[in-house]
Amino acid sequence: MKISILVFGSNNFITTLPDQIRDASACSIEVINNIDQAVSYIQITPPDIILVQASNNGSLELCCWLKEQTKLSWIYCILLEDRPQLLASKSQYGLEWEFEINAIALRQGADAYIWLVPKDDTDPNLVDLTVNQRLLSAQLTVGLRKAQKYRDLLRKNDFLSTIALSDALTEFSNRRALDWELPRQIQKARNHRTSLSLIILDVDYFKKVNDTYGHLVGDRLLQLLSQRLRHNLRERDIPFRYGGEEFVILLGNTSCEEALVVAHRLNRIVSEHTFAIDNQLSINTTVSLGISCLQAEDDASGISLLERADRYLLQAKAAGRNRVMGCESESENIISQPISHLRVVSS
Repeated sequence: MKISILVFGSNNFITTLPDQIRDASACSIEVINNIDQAVSYIQITPPDIILVQASNNGSLELCCWLKEQTKLSWIYCILLEDRPQLLASKSQYGLEWEFEINAIALRQGADAYIWLVPKDDTDPNLVDLTVNQRLLSAQLTVGLRKAQKYRDLLRKNDFLSTIALSDALTEFSNRRALDWELPRQIQKARNHRTSLSLIILDVDYFKKVNDTYGHLVGDRLLQLLSQRLRHNLRERDIPFRYGGEEFVILLGNTSCEEALVVAHRLNRIVSEHTFAIDNQLSINTTVSLGISCLQAEDDASGISLLERADRYLLQAKAAGRNRVMGCESESENIISQPISHLRVVSS
């Protein structure tokens, strides 16, 4: 794995670091000496490791800021001590003083603290690279190991999130995913001043399918229905299994009139063709649909938007099922007369 490293320090400071850091094949390195620019870079492109030159203006502030960021605290921060006054004091005081300085650096946010000990007391700019490179190389290994564990954790979390937000039967996103996605879509529509519509779709007389053929046949019908819906939705439409035989479809950048067109098409593609459960059994079914469109007074979580669509769905069912209703003015949207349900076609 290629390490990404941010060096917060001067360009001259780079020359004191081990050759492995400057190896482009092993490391991706960025040098920044301004704290505001460094903070911006870290937020946009978090590195695996940060090397901080202690004498650079804002070095300790950067370490403190980093550890206050919950989502960035995994970044391994190595503070390299090159401040002349501290280096000079190191040779004058004992180990107790040095330990206290180390403790202060770690409390201020550094994960590791390395003294860039002068090679010659007469010239503090001459650093004992042999000792420092061994220490720094060891700390880089620790930082890389921590970054690898973090990346593995992210992959596992992504996998678990996918499972938690997915409906295994239909392979649609589930209701929990809708609870997360709907507020996001509402905020997006309002930020960009675009329309947003929502369809609630319910399978008519689904209980009769389960009662007549059993739940396995009912599950297979839902799978086939989901596949048919998916193949007839637009790329920007997002389907969810809301619960049981009920589905919700979010229609981004879609007006009420456009949502009605989508709903009519879905109603038609369900009712016009039977669902082949197996070689011996095919079932003809229909769906009822309720539509709502985002209004200025709707809440940010989408509860009112969902409730309005659900009311139209109930109206569609009360009016005889197999129809579309919604968008306030469209209360008479009956697209077809109810057909005979559970018509079995045997081969």
